[in-house]
Amino acid sequence: MLSNLVVNAIAFLIALGILIAIHEFGHFWVARKVGIKVLTYSLGFGKPLWKRTGKIDNTEFVIAAIPLGGYVKMLDEREGTVLAHERHRAFNNKPLWARTLVVLAGPVANFILAVFAYWLVMLMGISGIAPIVGEVPDGTAADRAGFQIEDRILSVNGRSTNTWTDARITLIDEGIDRIEPIPIEVETRSGETARRLLDVTSAPLLDAETDAFDVLGLTIWQPEIPAVVGGFTDDSAAKVAGLEAGDEIIAANGQSIDNFSDLVAIVHPSAGKPIDFTVRREGQNLNVNVTPKATEHNGQQIGLIGIAPSRPTEAYDRMQVKVKYPPWQAFTKALQRTYDMTALTLQMLVKLVVGEASLDNISGPISIAQFAGQSASIGIDHYINFIALISLSLAVLNLMPIPMLDGGHLVYFAVEAITRRPVSERVQIWGQQLGIVLLGSLMFLAFYNDIGRVLQ
Repeated sequence: MLSNLVVNAIAFLIALGILIAIHEFGHFWVARKVGIKVLTYSLGFGKPLWKRTGKIDNTEFVIAAIPLGGYVKMLDEREGTVLAHERHRAFNNKPLWARTLVVLAGPVANFILAVFAYWLVMLMGISGIAPIVGEVPDGTAADRAGFQIEDRILSVNGRSTNTWTDARITLIDEGIDRIEPIPIEVETRSGETARRLLDVTSAPLLDAETDAFDVLGLTIWQPEIPAVVGGFTDDSAAKVAGLEAGDEIIAANGQSIDNFSDLVAIVHPSAGKPIDFTVRREGQNLNVNVTPKATEHNGQQIGLIGIAPSRPTEAYDRMQVKVKYPPWQAFTKALQRTYDMTALTLQMLVKLVVGEASLDNISGPISIAQFAGQSASIGIDHYINFIALISLSLAVLNLMPIPMLDGGHLVYFAVEAITRRPVSERVQIWGQQLGIVLLGSLMFLAFYNDIGRVLQ
């Protein structure tokens, strides 16, 4: 548990540091290019942990104690005295186009980071689960569409899907506000290409508490795992009782065992109760008596005998895919993924605002830290992919028309362009107060959702 917390924290801080540094560097670089004097470039807020003075304009470069953000402080007559010979370098005295570029530069930098990260992932290759359909429950939308076990999803409405992640994202993107079935191309178990029409109009695509794929009847195919002992845990009751790696468990208390799921179904309810296993070892049948250890799991007591299954290599190789492209194609795919995820994020935000998506979808730093740790644990490809997604989300969030965010400043600039005069200081102060309330409410909701997830 402690090790997971440490991994989550380190992965989160590294990702956050990269995202903030890139965002603020966008503001910083463009400000200098248009002739604005930059006073401070800070990663984090609060007490400085590290500080250095640059050679140009004596800009202070700071790493501060609170890592949840950063800022670029520029020369501005609204925030302090400006010497006469430097007035032309103050932010507020620059033309509207220059101020607009400076504000836009932060989100644009995050979009560029997302494209670069996606390009890197697609260049080096990212692993995933093949979009092969498992058992299709009767009466579900997938059943009515004619999906069969081991159908491999090739495309959703003409958009190719290499992994289950691709299939999920594309299906949600195509399914929002859809009033007719989605055409899905599949490769059947026999190798033929077929077309399914999936009705998603009643599926809870944006409900955080319900898995829309489960509701639709699209489950992940998993190969049948034989009840063969592949290995043992450190405190294995099975090993103590005499089971060996390679043993095939063919019966338990006289009941036939066909696969590992059958074995689990017998062991879990038998905590502390002896089970007489019939085992096939080197062509001979043996009887081994094992008592499952009682273990607490999700508030319930279950039995465990401490063995890992021996997985069929060929079947599991079929489940795994690695998506990889040559440099130029990887770049075009990265641009497409950035566009697709931006569009999906915007759709989600609109649905949240109008009340058509659950507010439980909003995540805060605790959930993001968990996702960071999980992606880092899976592999560098998934961690870079996570950074791309969060960078893109940060860009979209900052462009929202909320005072205090970059989007709020752009609204002021739009008003200025129409009225030919800057928004009054009184209106900006009022807007700042409104922005604090809105962002504070959003932060409270995000933490509330995070804590709820942790408690569950």
